Amino acid sequence: MASSLHILPDASRLGFRHQFSGADSTLDSAFGSLSFPSQRLAPSLKSVQLTKKVKPVMAGNIPDHVSVDISLSPRVNSVKPSKTVAISDQATALVQAGVPVIRLAAGEPDFDTPAPITEAGINAIRDGYTRYTANAGTLELRQAICHKLKDENGLSYTPDQILVSNGAKQSILQAVVAVCSPGDEVIIPAPFWVSYPEMARLADATPVILPTHIDNNFLLDPKLLESKITEKSRLLILCSPSNPTGSVYPKELLEKIAEIVAKHPRLLVLSDEIYEHIIYAPATHTSFASLPGMWERTLTVNGFSKAFAMTGWRLGYIAGPKHFVSACGKIQSQSTSGASSISQKAAVAALGMGYAGGEAVATMVKAFRERRDYLVKSFGELAGVKISEPQGAFYLFLDFSSYYGAEVEGFGVINNSESLCRYLLEKGQVALVPGDAFGDDTCIRISYAESLSVLQAAVERIKKALEAARPVVPV
Repeated sequence: MASSLHILPDASRLGFRHQFSGADSTLDSAFGSLSFPSQRLAPSLKSVQLTKKVKPVMAGNIPDHVSVDISLSPRVNSVKPSKTVAISDQATALVQAGVPVIRLAAGEPDFDTPAPITEAGINAIRDGYTRYTANAGTLELRQAICHKLKDENGLSYTPDQILVSNGAKQSILQAVVAVCSPGDEVIIPAPFWVSYPEMARLADATPVILPTHIDNNFLLDPKLLESKITEKSRLLILCSPSNPTGSVYPKELLEKIAEIVAKHPRLLVLSDEIYEHIIYAPATHTSFASLPGMWERTLTVNGFSKAFAMTGWRLGYIAGPKHFVSACGKIQSQSTSGASSISQKAAVAALGMGYAGGEAVATMVKAFRERRDYLVKSFGELAGVKISEPQGAFYLFLDFSSYYGAEVEGFGVINNSESLCRYLLEKGQVALVPGDAFGDDTCIRISYAESLSVLQAAVERIKKALEAARPVVPV
């Protein structure tokens, strides 16, 4: 199968007025079963047979044709690919092909990594610090993480209770695999980060999705949580500040959740705190493990990608009771082994920049807040759009469901978040992520990890595209 696929005759329908290669049909995978009506797109993978004929490479008694089993593990088949990654990749391909798409799908800060961090990485290379480190991470970095957790989060850990990994994503996956047995349940409030349910499935566990509502700032109702806990419940995943909603759990609500968790000895909590420093006053961050009785059953995950603009450095960590962290380390030792030695030197420098990242991070957070305020005001002017103002992170999760059912000439019917995002990509050339990827089909996610000027251009395009799609539901 050729690596360069083409969207040709029907590209004009997208309003791109281009013929290009390289921007392949990953839009099909990004937007589920929806596809562009081109005769030249690659066939669906579903049409691929489970066996194929292969010519033998040696003569002799080998049969003319050998049938090769190309089936995959049921575990892998149960996992869906990440829509955020697929859409981001497709938007990048379109840009590379000359289509002026504004990319607001990926959760990646547009800022450069602060100078003290990059200088530490460069110095590590120059000093020859390029060999393997301990599987769990360098002692220097784990001690720095312990110091950070004590000063900023009120959490006491020793270095043997810290595991450094190639990103917080790896930390979360290893934690889920380490503590879950086949048939266990992983409780996940929705909207959720797209990878949580799939990680549960990779562990042969069952994701149990608990819906939240925009009118309650997408915060989990403790009563609903209590009603859904069973003897199979093994892990509750909390993310605050939240991806995709930007919601921040107040301490009082976390305390109510902790009281419920305390009643169930098997139930552990994974607290994803990767956005803790990207938070807007008066909201404040509370680490779940700091609550009474929760240290013993909480796995705290954090990293350097978001607050320190270090996405490409690939570095995260998990902190928790030694028994659980050691299990995560065992998995890591048989998969990736330790993280990059250079990135770990850079991370030490990051943690040395001051409380909560010091002035460099504060400057980025100030810019994120300005962008948030602009988008909240701009989309608040659109009829039929519901908004829960983010208190942290750099995402806006907007309810556009009043537009569902609108029929647009030259496009068709907008009937869900996928078709709305496809419409905005075709007509507005803005790449966003449909809410169904996060477990809430009423919304779409906008990442404002882009400059204010780019966001202003995106808003103009979105508003212009929506002029032809008036809300169907009365507002």
